[in-house]
Amino acid sequence: MKKVIVLLLSLLLTPVLKSQDFHFSQFFAGPLNLNPALTGSSELTRVGINYRKQWPGLDFDFNGYSAFIDHYSFDLQSGIGLVANSYNEQNMSLNTSELGLLYSYNLKVSDFSSVRMGTQVTYARRSGNLENLIYGDQIDVFNRAVNPNSIDNLDQLEPFGYLDLGLGFMFASPSFWIGVSGHHLNSPKMLNSTYSEFEFLPIKYGVQAGWEKELGSAGYWSNNRERYFSLLANYKKQGVFSQLDLSAQTKYDSFIFGVGFRGLVSQAELKNYESVIGILGVSLENGLILGYSYDWMISQIGANTKGSHEFSLRYQFLAGNQKRRGQRDRALKCFDYKF
Repeated sequence: MKKVIVLLLSLLLTPVLKSQDFHFSQFFAGPLNLNPALTGSSELTRVGINYRKQWPGLDFDFNGYSAFIDHYSFDLQSGIGLVANSYNEQNMSLNTSELGLLYSYNLKVSDFSSVRMGTQVTYARRSGNLENLIYGDQIDVFNRAVNPNSIDNLDQLEPFGYLDLGLGFMFASPSFWIGVSGHHLNSPKMLNSTYSEFEFLPIKYGVQAGWEKELGSAGYWSNNRERYFSLLANYKKQGVFSQLDLSAQTKYDSFIFGVGFRGLVSQAELKNYESVIGILGVSLENGLILGYSYDWMISQIGANTKGSHEFSLRYQFLAGNQKRRGQRDRALKCFDYKF
């Protein structure tokens, strides 16, 4: 019965139904989804994929897939990228597919810092089967039962496409960066429905920041091994929902260890503490970066969900200008193994 109640709660909290975007715990491993200004931020040619399996302990879980490629042109001081996303929920076959084109311009303000400006145009398509949808008035929490009838009703979700616009700005220095972003700025109509509450996708505002410090060398640490410590933050607000992601990571030679937190401290009775996240990664000299993370649920949904698993893979290399092929130690080192 606990599993049934958790499933009902999960349906009420489904990002698709509540018009929220799908999220990745390794937000730093999907830069083009985070902020359009991060397009070309590594000043390399970069490809990557992300996969998230959320709440596998339920009968119907959520899956997210993302793939991207971006390239930086030194001559144009610009980055261009392409991102493809797919999100689905199995119970009602709710599917969202996106294909986005991104561009950013890198304005140098000094030898070691810059301001980046980015834009994004996305075509998205949604579909789903609402026959299995459970409405709030059907749930009898006290008797732990589901009533068969409801006074609410939603039209069937026929395949529906729309255009989506986004913008982003970012200031970056060798050890610190901060950015702001806006997605769904045109508030696209995302459902073929006459219910205004669900009809339009709310604008999502985001603030991202990061800081990195190269740790000193002494004794065992003096054998030319890379050693860094970094702090990352990602705050986003969409409609009535807001969320803060925090991540602390240490890189020693090729290995990355980290811990994260998702939630938001508030004065409300229902605290928004969702997950504690463990992160492991490997960053190889050939430009290949592998990452894995696991979410421990600390919210009221609880351990019955069995958390979430997430995998990321990126490969980055220097292409284009032959004179810069040996320039591996770039000014913006803070975007090396994270973005």
